[in-house]
Amino acid sequence: MKKTSGNTTEEFDRLDGLVQDWLPLPDVAEQLGLVVTRVHALIDDGTLLAVRNPHDNVRRVPAAFLLDGAVLDSLKGTVAVLRDAAYTDVEAIAWLFTEDESLPGRPVDALRDGRKTEIRRRAQVLGW
Repeated sequence: MKKTSGNTTEEFDRLDGLVQDWLPLPDVAEQLGLVVTRVHALIDDGTLLAVRNPHDNVRRVPAAFLLDGAVLDSLKGTVAVLRDAAYTDVEAIAWLFTEDESLPGRPVDALRDGRKTEIRRRAQVLGW
């Protein structure tokens, strides 16, 4: 499992500037209709990514990872590709939420629009 906590306040603040809309795990559980321990399992298996906010010590998930009451279905495979490229969870979230003029837009938005093949292809080259 990659690093999901232990990030500095500076790292989190940079990430927060990219993500902006976060959900604490109980809110994720409520939106998905699950118990919070199941959300922990989704994080552990790479279906979701979460980071701990060092300001309040609460683990949070980017709200954009949820769509219509479910986890964005293309996220898990994309996370696997990013982890294969040795990205930490913090780095993976940053990559997903960073504007890319060649898309245009952010990789997470392309995933939400159903363009997972293009995003995974881009993520695969990160490991080279």
